[in-house]
Amino acid sequence: MTKQMDVYQSDELDTTWEKKILLIGGVVGVAVGLGSAYLLIKNVEKTGKQPTLQPREGLKLAILLFGLVRNVANLWEE
Repeated sequence: MTKQMDVYQSDELDTTWEKKILLIGGVVGVAVGLGSAYLLIKNVEKTGKQPTLQPREGLKLAILLFGLVRNVANLWEE
């Protein structure tokens, strides 16, 4: 006796994984952003200095963030 499996084919792609990834990415992004802001606030409270962002520091931060996003985008590339 042989079993025959029915193959379900649809013209529509299953996009539930995309929604899950967007949700997880959003939650992680919010958590990292809030954590960074909290650490900055604690650092300002400890040092007593007003936080300032110089153009050079902003550029360094932007390059770092773009590198992080690029690495995340290439996680499953072969």
